[in-house]
Amino acid sequence: MIAHSVLSMRKRLQGFKWLSDMPAMLAWAVLAGILGALATLAFHQGMRFVQQVVAGQHGGIVAVTESLSWYMRLLFPTVGGLCAGVLLWLAGRLPSGSNSDYMEAVAIGDGRLSIRQGLLRSLSSLMTVASGGSIGREGAMVHLASLSASAIGRFTLFSEARLRLLVACGAAAGVAAAYGAPIAGAVFVAEIVLGTMTMSSFGPLLMAAVSAHLTMRMLGGYHAPYEMVNVQAVAGWDILPFLLLGVLIGLAAPAFLKLLNLFRTLFKRTGLGLPLRLALGGLLLGFLLIAIPRVAGNGFSVVSSMLHTDWAWYSVLLILVFKVLATGLTVGSGAVGGVFTPAIFVGAAFGTLFGQVILLVLPGLDLPLYLFTLVGMGAFLGAATSAPFMAILMLFEMTLSYQLVLPLIVACVMAYFVSRGVAEVAMYEVTLVRERDALLRHKLRHTTLAELVRPADTVVSTTTQMRDALQMFLDYPVRYLYVVNEEQVYQGVIAQPDLTRMLLDDNAAQDRVVGDILRMDFVKTLYPNMSLDEAQEHFVNFAGERLPVLNGDGSGRLIGVVYKSAVLEKYSAIKRSLDASGEVMLDARR
Repeated sequence: MIAHSVLSMRKRLQGFKWLSDMPAMLAWAVLAGILGALATLAFHQGMRFVQQVVAGQHGGIVAVTESLSWYMRLLFPTVGGLCAGVLLWLAGRLPSGSNSDYMEAVAIGDGRLSIRQGLLRSLSSLMTVASGGSIGREGAMVHLASLSASAIGRFTLFSEARLRLLVACGAAAGVAAAYGAPIAGAVFVAEIVLGTMTMSSFGPLLMAAVSAHLTMRMLGGYHAPYEMVNVQAVAGWDILPFLLLGVLIGLAAPAFLKLLNLFRTLFKRTGLGLPLRLALGGLLLGFLLIAIPRVAGNGFSVVSSMLHTDWAWYSVLLILVFKVLATGLTVGSGAVGGVFTPAIFVGAAFGTLFGQVILLVLPGLDLPLYLFTLVGMGAFLGAATSAPFMAILMLFEMTLSYQLVLPLIVACVMAYFVSRGVAEVAMYEVTLVRERDALLRHKLRHTTLAELVRPADTVVSTTTQMRDALQMFLDYPVRYLYVVNEEQVYQGVIAQPDLTRMLLDDNAAQDRVVGDILRMDFVKTLYPNMSLDEAQEHFVNFAGERLPVLNGDGSGRLIGVVYKSAVLEKYSAIKRSLDASGEVMLDARR
């Protein structure tokens, strides 16, 4: 009865086309934003519950970890990893025709997210994060927000395009709620996931992000993560150190991402199942937590400490090395979560070390150390995500300081271009796939057919008799013969069915000439300077294997043929060459 009522309601809603039109889309985006904020708050409550059960208290991950005994620091992440692995294993065994990742659902899917898989994956992330895993909680928060948006769209029977946009709105709401950064949340989804900043998509993203931000404020869940007061402005030649910082981070960020992929590869080589693999990662992380509990969690408290207290250079270096190792163990074991926040941590430590060196070498430089820490955070995030604009806005919103924007722009832009120049690697697979697709389209548009032209053997003259044409059909397994005049100018084709039908109807037709049954404009013609992309379009609507190629000088002379198989082979060769550099990286991330 209930199922029948729900189905009837969905059918009635489907009749109102205005529900998914653009003006109404803004209202749906607001709803997605509110639900995204609620999902974020629910995840926070889930973490507190797990911490309360295990440790008898809740709060910051580092504080909870420091309060545990040495054996609990070892046991908690191990058991947490095992539970997370079991949940992931169960999610993988569920039959689903929907996407399991919100980026795939928006970028290349139909916007449908598997609710059961999504909830299990989010619970898995909850177990990893709550038990001290060195990974960001934003991944699960964004996925839960996207999941709620997908459920709304599927219930109201949105079109595929509108459903994908609504899921993107959920993702923007999740980022905005997790970081208190509504503008950066919208830009993150537009720049990385959608790959477009058109207002038709960016407008709903902004509405979703803002509504999520307002909901967090109303429910007391908002705070600026790294609010800074009276940040010193940077002017004149003082900008040069940040330029150098951007270059160095552009070299370091790809190395960090490659290191994470190396850990993924090493864990896969163990041959362990997912639950045991995550338990092993938790166990190894536990040994680190016994010695240095500050590497637990996403590193928020440590970054705040670097911004407001003085750290010795060796302490910064030590925490950086062990944090990278802890993140590698967590991510490499297969844990679900975000690498967004760990990237901010690494950038903060890197920027702090760089600032300490610069201020030591140039003691007369009137710049506070925290500026290097903040700029390092943004530049590393921009280089790792391949989204410098988002990183600039993110740091601005998290610090509430406009004075930071100028050095951020310089460092983020330099870091991005250096990182893209030295290595084809990014935090999110969809970024690499989109870039390679764009490069593939570019190569297809600028690769011509000239090298694929082959001689045409099945050519007859307009004065050729029918019996000779029939013999050529018997000698060659083709459907068409190409017809030229005395000057070798292409005239058209004769089709085997036409010739056979005429001979069956009239035996005397053998003495007639090919020109009598010539068919014009039946088979499309190609030119040697035509792009591979254009040729593919011609072959899509053509059932045959080959098409004639005419001279490109306008004379209309037939110079040969191009085979469909040759076009496909050339396309595959170009695609393989583009995938070669990123193939290992993508395999490692799966």
